[in-house]
Amino acid sequence: MDVIEKDPKFYKYFARVIIKAFMRVVYHPKYIGLENIPKNGAVVLAGNHTNNLDCLLIIASTKRCVHFMAKDSLYKGFKKHLFKHMGIIPVNRKIHDKDCLITAKRFLEKGMTIGIFPEGTINRTDDTIMNFKIGAVKMAHDTNKQIVPFVINGKYKFFIGNLRIRYFKPIDVKDDILDNDNEKLMKIIKKNLEDEEI
Repeated sequence: MDVIEKDPKFYKYFARVIIKAFMRVVYHPKYIGLENIPKNGAVVLAGNHTNNLDCLLIIASTKRCVHFMAKDSLYKGFKKHLFKHMGIIPVNRKIHDKDCLITAKRFLEKGMTIGIFPEGTINRTDDTIMNFKIGAVKMAHDTNKQIVPFVINGKYKFFIGNLRIRYFKPIDVKDDILDNDNEKLMKIIKKNLEDEEI
């Protein structure tokens, strides 16, 4: 795939401005813990997945250009030109796609920001979260970068204003047994999701 391996100017000066205004007017989201996102340097943003609009919520919440890992169908047809200039990293869900992980790690090594939903898809189950795939902790471990966990709560209902995203303090991925750090990340997000619902 022909991926732009830098922060696109289109994203910074046009797309993010439009997205932030749209989210503010339509959904009135609350952004909590923004101080936990480093202003500079590489970082992985990882959290729960509730809706197709979650990417827009994250984009609107930070000045960082967030490069999301997303299904490769977004890179087909006329959509390719838009999502290419949004910094999307395409993922082939039909296979164990190692190329997307290699690309994401290159981005991190260049000091960029990766956004990922470790559940792999929108959670439509009754469980608080679904089991996390290993990609988030794998790329953070291999590049020696931190993960900033986030929790999305509330509903995407027009003008209701109960939508919120909370970012937590960065965590290090130091354990060579990646399943341990993956479980740790899951527990942080699950606990805070449950706490938010109380």
